[in-house]
Amino acid sequence: MARGLIGLLLLLLALSVRAERINQEGRILGLLPPVTDATLFNTPNADAVLAAMQIFPVTNPWNEDISQRPLLGNSDAMITQINADLAATRRTLRAFKEMNFVLVPDAQPTLPIHLFDYPDESDLDGGTFPDALYPIPSNMPVETWPAETEGQTLSQWQEDVNDWGGDRHAIVVKPGSGLIWETWQARRVDNNWEASNGAKFNLNANGLRPAGWTSGDAAGLPMFPALPRFDECERGMVEHALRIVVKRTRYNHYVYPATHFASHATNTSVNLPAMGQRLRIKSSFAIPPTWTKQEKAVLRALKKYGALVADNGNFFSISVTPDDRWPVGCFDHLSTIGITNFEAIQATGPDEGPRSPGVPIANAGPDQSGFVGVPVQLQGGVSFSNLFPTTNQWKRYSGPTNVSLANSVQTNTTATFAVPGVYTLMLSAADGVHAVAFDAVVITVSPAITLAIARAGANANLTWTGGAPPFVVEQANALPVNSWRSVLTTSVQNASVPLLDGVGYFRVKGN
Repeated sequence: MARGLIGLLLLLLALSVRAERINQEGRILGLLPPVTDATLFNTPNADAVLAAMQIFPVTNPWNEDISQRPLLGNSDAMITQINADLAATRRTLRAFKEMNFVLVPDAQPTLPIHLFDYPDESDLDGGTFPDALYPIPSNMPVETWPAETEGQTLSQWQEDVNDWGGDRHAIVVKPGSGLIWETWQARRVDNNWEASNGAKFNLNANGLRPAGWTSGDAAGLPMFPALPRFDECERGMVEHALRIVVKRTRYNHYVYPATHFASHATNTSVNLPAMGQRLRIKSSFAIPPTWTKQEKAVLRALKKYGALVADNGNFFSISVTPDDRWPVGCFDHLSTIGITNFEAIQATGPDEGPRSPGVPIANAGPDQSGFVGVPVQLQGGVSFSNLFPTTNQWKRYSGPTNVSLANSVQTNTTATFAVPGVYTLMLSAADGVHAVAFDAVVITVSPAITLAIARAGANANLTWTGGAPPFVVEQANALPVNSWRSVLTTSVQNASVPLLDGVGYFRVKGN
C-alpha cells in the first residue's frame, strides 16, 4: 500500500537501470550475462548472451547500413559474371548450415593447437611457432555439427572418424573480453588439436588482419559476425552483413575489410568480384509475406547490410548456423531467388562512411517521472560536426501502450501518457553517412488523481478522481482554514469525515 499526505503528489516509484548499450539496429542490449562454462551455440543460454553482445562496433563494416550506397559502375556486368560462372542449376541463392561456435569464460584454459599450413599467417597468441595457444574447450564444435553430420556425436565429428574432410571451420568466442579465435581444417587427434590456420579478432575494435594474411575465411575476414543466428531470426531481423560465396574472385585484389585474395592468376577481369566486395539484394525485391520468419530476417539483412564476398565455392551461398532448433525447411524459399536479384555496390573504406569524422551523438536526457495525462517535457539533444544536419526521431521503445508525442522530430518536445507504467523512449539521429546515433530515456508514469474537498457543516466531503480504490482515511487533525486546497492523489472514492474543531487535514492510504 502507498501512503501520502494530501497536498503531495503520489508517485508509483519503479526501480530501473537505464540501458546505455544500444546496437546499430537501435536495440537496447542490456547487461551481458556472465559465461561461466563452455556454452554451445544452439542453446537458450547462448541465445541470452548473444542477444546482449555488441559484435564489433556500430561503425564496423559488418554493421554498416549500405541500403543507400551507390552501385558500382559495372554492377550489372559483375552480377552477370557471377551468374555465368555457375552451372545453370546453381544460379540461385543457397543457405548452408555450416558455421557453429562455442562461448567460453574469460578463465577458459588454453590448449596448444598445431597449425600445419599457414602458421606464418596465424596468430600464435602466446604459442611457439608453429603451434598456437587457444582457449579450446572439450566441447568445441566443428563446422556443420550437429545439423549436417548424420547423427555423429560431437566427439566423433571432432576426430572426423569417417574421414569426410571438408573445410571444418571452428570458432571460439569469449564474450567477456570480446575476443574470437577462428580456424579451418580443425581436427582433434587424441587429446591434441590441429588446424590449417588460426586467426584472432577483437570484437571491440575495427582492426583487420595484416595485409595479405588469410584467416579461417579465404578473404581474411572473421566468420562469427556474419552468421544468421537462431536468437536474431526469432526477433525477426538479422542485424549485420552476411558472408557470401561465389565461384570465382579476382586475382590479386581485395577490398576493405578483406585482407587476402584467393584466385588463379588468369582471373583478372574487372567483372569478377574482389574478396570483400559488397553485394545486396535489390530494394525492388518484394519479400513474400508467406515466407518464414527466418527467411524474412535474412532478406531484410541482405537489403540493409548486404553480404561480403568471403570465399570461392561451387554455389552462390550464405552460411547460417547448423542449429538443430531451426524448423525443417525454414530457409528453402531462398533457393528460388536468382542471382540477378542482387547488385554490386561501392564499398566504403577504413576512414569512410560510418568511420569518417563527424559522428552525431544523441542524448535523450535524464530519466524522469510523470503523471498520466500530464505532458512530460523531453530534454533531448543531438550534437554533430559534419556538414549535413541530422534527421531526428523520437519513438516509444517499450511501455504499456502508445505515447502521444507533440512533435516526434524535435529533440525538445513533450510526451503524454494515457496509462501508468514504465516507458522507454528512444531518440535517434541520422545523417545518412554515419551509423544512426541512439539514446534512450526511462520515464516512470504514475496515475494522476484529483482530490476535491468540500465542507459540509461539521464534515468535509472528499472526492477522488482517478486511480484504483479503495482508499481509507486514517486520521483527521486540526489545520488552519487557509490551508485547504485542491491536490493530486490516487483514487476514486467519496468520503464524509468529521472535522475536529471545524477544520482538519487527512492522512490517507490506498493502492
